[in-house]
Amino acid sequence: MQAMPIFKGLLAALAAMSSGVAVAQQPAPLMLFFDWGKPDIRSDDLAVLDQAVAAWRASPGSRLMLSGHTDRSGSTAINLRASRQRAEMVRGELEKRGVPADAIRIAAYGEERPLVPTEDGVREVQNRRVEIQVVP
Repeated sequence: MQAMPIFKGLLAALAAMSSGVAVAQQPAPLMLFFDWGKPDIRSDDLAVLDQAVAAWRASPGSRLMLSGHTDRSGSTAINLRASRQRAEMVRGELEKRGVPADAIRIAAYGEERPLVPTEDGVREVQNRRVEIQVVP
């Protein structure tokens, strides 16, 4: 039986740990959450943007990967658009804080990768998010 893609990295890490090889840990992504139906960054998430900029500056040559996500309360097409729009809003705020556009990448996933699995049509704030990851 072939391992699912999500578990391949975990299996490799476990194998490396058992062999005594050090495994580099990728820090957990920073997350901004959004109100239903809105692309606006909430005031309580502004500090997350500052943390992202500081992490980027601490890793010369790195990039910021923004991953937009939504809950399952709208159509697939609308949710994909909303996830991209939210990621674009975060990109704009990061650029205002000094991160150059060419150091930022965006991916929009819509409702494909929920933090909290729900039935279709359910509003879940933890799924309406943009994740920010510093990548080499």
